[in-house]
Amino acid sequence: MSGIKDVAKRAGVSISTVSNVLNKSKYVSPELVRRVELAVEELSYEANPIARSMKNNKTGTIGVITEDICGVFYPYVVKGINSVADEKGYQIMICDAQGTYGDKQAIKREKELFRRMIASRVDGIIFVSSVSTENREKYFSQIKKQANKYKNIPLVSIERDLTSVGIDSVYFDGYANARMATQHLIECGCKKIGHITGPTHMEIVKERVKGYKDCLKENNLYLGEEMIAHGDYSHLSGYVAVKQLMEQVPDMDGLFCGNDQMAIGVMKYLNEHEKRIPEDIKLMGYDDVFLASVVEPSLSTIHVRKRHAGIEAAKMLFKRIENPNENFGQPVGIKMDARLVVRQSTVKTASGDWDLVDW
Repeated sequence: MSGIKDVAKRAGVSISTVSNVLNKSKYVSPELVRRVELAVEELSYEANPIARSMKNNKTGTIGVITEDICGVFYPYVVKGINSVADEKGYQIMICDAQGTYGDKQAIKREKELFRRMIASRVDGIIFVSSVSTENREKYFSQIKKQANKYKNIPLVSIERDLTSVGIDSVYFDGYANARMATQHLIECGCKKIGHITGPTHMEIVKERVKGYKDCLKENNLYLGEEMIAHGDYSHLSGYVAVKQLMEQVPDMDGLFCGNDQMAIGVMKYLNEHEKRIPEDIKLMGYDDVFLASVVEPSLSTIHVRKRHAGIEAAKMLFKRIENPNENFGQPVGIKMDARLVVRQSTVKTASGDWDLVDW
């Protein structure tokens, strides 16, 4: 079996140069990289990851914790993370908390996933947390202590801004985005606009509800508690929630959903009950996942940069991994921008705007 010395000899370079190429730890000229890679291929050389880990205290693995991997939002994010990890020569370990925001079992599982990843000595963790806003300070204080017990494992939050508890974050402006969605419905002529949101104890949900409410108030439109229903971001919860809204507000003419999945459930219910979209009810989603562009009518929504959020989170994490002495500096927050996508669920003559790129 060939060793690193054999690779260095075949490539005509030093052992340290081979190490730098394989670990991507220092700059090596393209010509030398090509020679080392050719030698590795010719000799079928495979580096020993355990030995490498013992030497540099790196495992070449980062952890990713999702709240619900079955949601169509998260694959975009993971794709972005993986693109950066692959470029860095890292692999990712994906684990799913399998629950809804604030659910005790989901939080218990999430804590266990953090424990396992930390025990596995991953070099960093990117996560979406289920913990409620009220409990987050104590919760993340414990998680950070665990992460720092054996080695300084950096953490990055996706979707929620956790910089106030000392964690780097890539997040979205739910308040502004909800206002954008609601304002579009108003500009389309809607007078009674309902909202299907997620569990109210979550900060991101509260932000969107406030954006929706403030926009209605500023436009002097009716706002009652019966105009808001709660789902869990699944298509089934959207189906159930719109049934409740239609019973309470039969003359509702606009509806803003907290994500596209719930909006798809809404579409199914309205179609079954012969409500025309957009003639009878205009419908807005949130996220702009690929389904939004292929359903009929195509779904107007708020496009958030999901894959790019994963890329930014991974870049942020690797900056901490590669500069461990800076890990105790101020946490960094990146707020991702968003845009309105107008399709046929609000404007009948709008383009279908098919999005096949991320399939």
